[in-house]
Amino acid sequence: MLTYQLDKSKGPMYQQLYEAIKSDIISGKLEKGFKLPSKRTLARNYSLSTITIQNAYDQLISEGYITAIEKKGYYVAGNKNIKKPLLIYKASESKPYYDNLSNTNISVANFPFSVWSRLMRRIIGQDSSRLLAPIQAAGMDELRCAIAKHLYSFRSMVVNPEQIIIGAGTEYLYSLVIQLLGRDKHFAIEDPGYDKLAKIYSANNVDFSLVELDSEGLNVDKLNKTNANILHISPNHHFPTGVTMPLKRRYEILSWASEDEGRYIIEDDYDSEFRVSKNPHPTLFLLDGSEKVIYLNTFSRSLAPSIRISYMVLPQKLAALFNEKLSFYSSTVPSFEQLTLSAFIEEGYFEKHINRMRLFYIKQRNRVINEILNSEIKNKVSIIENDSGLHFILRLNTSYSDEEIKTLLEKEKIKIAALSDYSSKKKVNHDFIISYSNLDINVLRRALSILNTYL
Repeated sequence: MLTYQLDKSKGPMYQQLYEAIKSDIISGKLEKGFKLPSKRTLARNYSLSTITIQNAYDQLISEGYITAIEKKGYYVAGNKNIKKPLLIYKASESKPYYDNLSNTNISVANFPFSVWSRLMRRIIGQDSSRLLAPIQAAGMDELRCAIAKHLYSFRSMVVNPEQIIIGAGTEYLYSLVIQLLGRDKHFAIEDPGYDKLAKIYSANNVDFSLVELDSEGLNVDKLNKTNANILHISPNHHFPTGVTMPLKRRYEILSWASEDEGRYIIEDDYDSEFRVSKNPHPTLFLLDGSEKVIYLNTFSRSLAPSIRISYMVLPQKLAALFNEKLSFYSSTVPSFEQLTLSAFIEEGYFEKHINRMRLFYIKQRNRVINEILNSEIKNKVSIIENDSGLHFILRLNTSYSDEEIKTLLEKEKIKIAALSDYSSKKKVNHDFIISYSNLDINVLRRALSILNTYL
């Protein structure tokens, strides 16, 4: 006989009965095959309605604790019939918040939301059926044409829209390039350099070499000592050093590529829209006379991180190979986003936005630099400026290692990245990255005050 203490003040009676029987089954007190009292018997013993007992039994049956045999009654089931409870895992607690002096996120405060939303509403209202149709692998013709016009006005590059491939982020485009050129190729990447690159090539099972930089960018002599036939570089604004490759070195790189039919250069035009100089060096793609350069850029830096629209411009021969080899892919960027961006460029809003943001970033850069030069730490640091991009290097005159400096700031909930973080040799060079695009001046002041205490 089941004897439980049920109390109406502690919740629904059927729930209490269900929990009590379940507990006895799980503990083994009620063994497999044990026949439970009938509904009428339990209802009489506990002065409950048979409906209450039925509800408790039904819950036990649904979870596999008991079974009902017609005209015989209710029996305890075996453990294998018991349904495992749905485990709901709580998200791990977020790490303590840190202010970040090296965060590469751009400022979205000046994003033209009203224009963007108006264009998007217009696109959706014009031809909604088209928005649901499949998109060719290379992207929509409207956006490819708009990008071709933009490249001509912005970079003096003359390209056929058919050479342009649209993708959701440069990482995705990197993987397409690998498939296009072949995983049997040996790649070369800059050291120090963008830390994700090595991970992307490793994930794609591609062999690669790290090639050291000098004051003018990637060192061609050291490149020649590798077996590389594909070179991945950012000559127009290298991250993290900020170095802009001079014209002479650019021709040396192009000469290297022309020496072998299987050699190509991947040119990432990182941050080029926000150069300080009004007379930038021409892209390798523009200088190239042998169709050896694959040009990449993204709108995630110039517009907003969430706008995952990037593109690459292929040499004519590789564009034809893409259509032959990889055209089975579907476009990774939704049609309404492509058409909205196309209108944004064609109607002049993108150029206006870039000009407005360039002025904003120049003012922000000057404000940050002036803050450093007028601080108590001014005689203990030097600023290494370059004429493009949204960051600069702060060199500290200190005996502390890079890791010690980072730890000192992290204790105060401030993060900073060192140049050595992006180098394979992890040299202690006391150079730190200051990304000023979205930097809070008060955070900078706090960091400078902390550093002044130790330097």
